[in-house]
Amino acid sequence: MPAYPVQQQRSVVQEPSAAGTPGRAAVSAWLGSAMEYYDFFAYGTAAALIFPKIFFPSTDPTTATIASLATYGVAYLARPVGSLFLGHLGDRFGRKKVLIFTLFLMGLSTLLIGCLPTYGSVGIFAPVLLVLLRLMQGLSAAGEQAGANTMSLEHAPAHRRSFVTSFTLSGTQAGLIFATLVFIPLSWLPESDLLGWAWRLPFFLSILIFPVAMWIRNSLDETPAFKAQQRAKKFAAFPVVTLFMEYPGSVFRVVLAALISVVSTIFALYSLSYAVNTVKIEKTTMLTVVVLANVIALAAIPLWAMLADRIGRKPVFIFGAICCAILIWPYLWAIGEKDIPLIFGTGLLLSGIIYSASNGIWPALYGEQFDTRVRLSGSAIGTQIGFMLAGFAPALASALLRPGPEGWTPVALFTSVVAVVAALAAVTARETYKVPLDELGHKGPSSVVQRSAM
Repeated sequence: MPAYPVQQQRSVVQEPSAAGTPGRAAVSAWLGSAMEYYDFFAYGTAAALIFPKIFFPSTDPTTATIASLATYGVAYLARPVGSLFLGHLGDRFGRKKVLIFTLFLMGLSTLLIGCLPTYGSVGIFAPVLLVLLRLMQGLSAAGEQAGANTMSLEHAPAHRRSFVTSFTLSGTQAGLIFATLVFIPLSWLPESDLLGWAWRLPFFLSILIFPVAMWIRNSLDETPAFKAQQRAKKFAAFPVVTLFMEYPGSVFRVVLAALISVVSTIFALYSLSYAVNTVKIEKTTMLTVVVLANVIALAAIPLWAMLADRIGRKPVFIFGAICCAILIWPYLWAIGEKDIPLIFGTGLLLSGIIYSASNGIWPALYGEQFDTRVRLSGSAIGTQIGFMLAGFAPALASALLRPGPEGWTPVALFTSVVAVVAALAAVTARETYKVPLDELGHKGPSSVVQRSAM
């Protein structure tokens, strides 16, 4: 007898979302993701600029930098494991439970990072504790985006699914902006103050938004699709088993497409470390590039998402991935040449506008490859395995860097290859922008979504 109930029909009758619920789901996704990824990227900025000097021996700065960036990547080892647990929890017991748990875990782990002793105080125990808390952040992030994306997707009007789910990624960008902005005034402090006490402030600040984010998430209703599935007993008792039995190709496709996130970590973390530590460009200059790029992305992401609701997910995603593969070359060249105007021009175009094309619509593209029984598991597991490489990309790029003015070329080649692989994975995906929610993940002909006023 199978370990999960056999689905006898394609869909169940779904109750409509209450008035205003899609908007509240979008706000919840935005606010929760902003907090989660403020915490996540605050760690990344500190790992590039500060942690090599306070959590590792100072005898070899290059090794300390690689080790520090590797601790950023450690969280991505926990993310596939966390996605198995949180995917099961969300598909079996509800999306809302996942979102509350991830918010709590990220807030706690980030606060504790700000309390850690340094290498000078406790020696090797400092990086060990840092890695353990980074693993907790990774477990939280494993379910955050997939949970928020699924909640938004299942609350969204049929013809605006890409737009509504894009708020999760807008929140992610906002979190990155807030994290980087906090470090700009800190970079003006004397290094003794920065390394002594000031580096802790960004990790303490995240607690301010926690009560608001938790209140909004706790007040949000479970999705109509999930509640209808539970009433009809169409759920999978073991969603992960169902996922790999019925959707192995879709999971693999999402893994490869999710490699596009390498562009983000190379831009936000590796290029920051390379520019400041190797090329000797001012920290404030590079942090400003990151902030401005993400401010532009806040506007670009919903615009790309609206386009994807009109012409489809695939052409928008593929366009963004291919253009990223091209633009990474002039961006890294500009850093190597210390050409500040060109750094700003290529950086804002690459990360602010072009990367947003892929980044803004993947929540809909990935989530729509699966049906309600396994949607959160499929999105979480597929993305977290792909994101794992992105997490280690800054450390790998640091190891690929060669001496001399053209030493950045292996990094550019690596980034380009990964972006092209992501584009090819999207080429093989099913186009879903006209497929009704209760037919997503099913093979064969589908009825067309009718556009109506929201």
